[in-house]
Amino acid sequence: MREQQQITFRPMNKDDFDDVISLGNYVHGDGYMTDEKINTWFEKGLKDRLNSNFVAFDNGKIVGFRISYSPSNWQPDQWYSPDLWQTKLADTAYFKCNTVDANYRGSGIGSQLLKLSIQVLKQQGAKAGVSHLWRQSPGNSAVKYFTKCGGVLVKDHPDKWYQDSVDGYECTICKNDCHCVAAEMIIYFD
Repeated sequence: MREQQQITFRPMNKDDFDDVISLGNYVHGDGYMTDEKINTWFEKGLKDRLNSNFVAFDNGKIVGFRISYSPSNWQPDQWYSPDLWQTKLADTAYFKCNTVDANYRGSGIGSQLLKLSIQVLKQQGAKAGVSHLWRQSPGNSAVKYFTKCGGVLVKDHPDKWYQDSVDGYECTICKNDCHCVAAEMIIYFD
């Protein structure tokens, strides 16, 4: 880890998109984020004039971000198990993406971004937040991080990102034939 300046946090805005896309694709693989995706994802985090998306800065440079979907602003597909949740879908947010520059991991940035999102999501009416965590992350760090933050496993979903990889996403492990496992996890807010 490199020496850091004072890390600052604030809600994400559209002026951040180019840097967010660049960091997202660098960390998660080419094609993970596009102009179209960031616009769609960002809008899903806006509700009741509140923004649940956040960025972290070190000396003016974005070193992390969190994108979260507000309750009632997203719909589950075959990769979700709402019948296994203790909350109703309408009361559940979705944690879309948490990304921290590798040089800053382990310093609490991801946890702080999550806390900030949860504060806003609760104001938007959420009682929980669900996410898909990458089981193949180095040392299974994504699942370990989310568990440490209060997340509990709902269900594993093999091949969740396969179609994305066929459509142009280049997984950092599987390239354009992704068979990574997604751990569906949920954090209950109270």
